[in-house]
Amino acid sequence: MPVTSPVTSEVELYDPVKAFLEAQGYDVKGEVRSCDLVAVRPGEPPVLVELKLRFSLSLVLQGIDRLALSDRVYLAVPKPSGRRVAGPNANDSTVRKLCRMLGLGLLTVDPGAKAGNRVELVVEPTPYRTRLNAKRAKLLLKEHERRIGDPNRGGSNKVKIVTAYRQEALRCARLLKDRGPMKVADLRRDGDAPSAAGILQKNVYGWFERVSRGVYGLTAEGVLGLERFDPEAAVELPADEISA
Repeated sequence: MPVTSPVTSEVELYDPVKAFLEAQGYDVKGEVRSCDLVAVRPGEPPVLVELKLRFSLSLVLQGIDRLALSDRVYLAVPKPSGRRVAGPNANDSTVRKLCRMLGLGLLTVDPGAKAGNRVELVVEPTPYRTRLNAKRAKLLLKEHERRIGDPNRGGSNKVKIVTAYRQEALRCARLLKDRGPMKVADLRRDGDAPSAAGILQKNVYGWFERVSRGVYGLTAEGVLGLERFDPEAAVELPADEISA
């Protein structure tokens, strides 16, 4: 939930963060060799904190640069309030995930809160090891393998994406239009549609209807679907190219 904060200067963040670290036994000093805050505790790597009024790419890049000096780097931003504005903030799960992936810590600061509650530790700067999601990776490769041609332009939005599933549905619809009602087994074989049974039974697009046991036909919506998509390339056609 992107928000703004009443904090108007990065300096306002310094004292609360300093007190937060001093309470943990750190010796804290500000503006040490371009670092906003440096905290030292005997026998440990220094803690570096970069203070900014909002979470941004610039802040992340600054934090990454500081990782060359210590593996205990925090980004500190004002605690989000309830007012929506554009941009990421510390409440976003993707922001927290990004910090963990990069090994950066994240603090939120509310200078107006009661002492002891002004700083919240959101993410610890511990090394993060990306864990691959085997199931998602398998589905990704399966979709790439099953999709015929390259029907979608990368970066497209506000248009229907042509998946391998939709391509199978289009092949089934084309056969039903050309031949009339057919058995599922015949559609699976002649339409090169291994998922024909599920496609017809779930009828996600409303293109098919059950005529009798194991036999399906094409609906009026299915005819429109064929008109809307190029059956060869399986791409969505511009409105002015769709037949009446």
